[in-house]
Amino acid sequence: MPPRPRSFTAVLPALWLLAFPWPAHAEKPAATTPTAAILDAAAREAGRLPRLHSLLVSWRGELILERYFHGARPSRLANIKSVSKSVLSALIGIAIGRGLLPGVEAPGAKYFSGPLAADRLKGNITIEDLLTMRSGLETTSNRNYGAWVRSPDWVQHVLNRPLVNPPGTRMTYSTGNFHLLSAVLTRVSGGDTWTFAQESLARPLGITLAAWPRDPQGIYFGGNDMLMTPRQMLAFGELYLRRGRANGRQVVPAAWVDASFVPRTRSPRNDRPYGYGWWMDDLADRRIYYAWGFGGQYIFVVPDLELVVVTTSSANLGEGRRDHRDAVYDLVDRLVITPVAAEYNKAAN
Repeated sequence: MPPRPRSFTAVLPALWLLAFPWPAHAEKPAATTPTAAILDAAAREAGRLPRLHSLLVSWRGELILERYFHGARPSRLANIKSVSKSVLSALIGIAIGRGLLPGVEAPGAKYFSGPLAADRLKGNITIEDLLTMRSGLETTSNRNYGAWVRSPDWVQHVLNRPLVNPPGTRMTYSTGNFHLLSAVLTRVSGGDTWTFAQESLARPLGITLAAWPRDPQGIYFGGNDMLMTPRQMLAFGELYLRRGRANGRQVVPAAWVDASFVPRTRSPRNDRPYGYGWWMDDLADRRIYYAWGFGGQYIFVVPDLELVVVTTSSANLGEGRRDHRDAVYDLVDRLVITPVAAEYNKAAN
């Protein structure tokens, strides 16, 4: 079995430099607000995308662009789909910070009886493997999704999946991994995932999370179908931009944010790096981190530009949804991140 990547606790000394490229002693370019021309161009093209509902841009903590399209409005809750995975990751980090979980190396068998306890290989699945979707269990997503969510016990359905890879090796995209994490949170918090999220994450951000769907046993869906407004998504992105701080308080441990932004595996489908619930890419010569949900739900965090970008879109199945997803990604790259980076470069020179 190949060695596992170094875990959360093993890489802390190097995480700041890996995640945030500004040297501690260097001065950033003078504050230069992105021009109205940049923002107007982005808003105009966004309005031409028939499935897009919102585009929000925050720079240095200031909301500099907020547009809604096709009947959407600020108060409208969006189904953020797999952006939920990034939120679940934050909750796991908070639970570890509070001592409710011993760490990412904890074996899943500690929290589940049955298959994980009885099967020697499945017993090797750790919290970190679930966070990075390297559990090795057969996927419950894509073609297997319907059978999973129609099953009478979602947790056992995931645990009963055969191993297709040794735990801790290859990434297999599967929302079932994050549903197991929601079940773990339910157990260790003494309540449920929604209540824990309200108290530990939403309230410190000054927001209220709507309840989202639960499985037949009452466990809140882990990794899908959470509901947030675009501004709530922006607040969550700002939280990660500021290494877990909000309203003068450390909400998510800073070390957890840093650890989440370390590449730990790669998607076999698009070859993009993945950390603890966050995707990574390089745009405009900057490392970006993003939460990504089906249909075009995005939170982009660009630390060295102090930039957060949020989009929401129709989450319905329909013609052109994949083209739309790519169009949104391209729009944010070409008309937001790239021109803002160019202004930063001019200011630096």
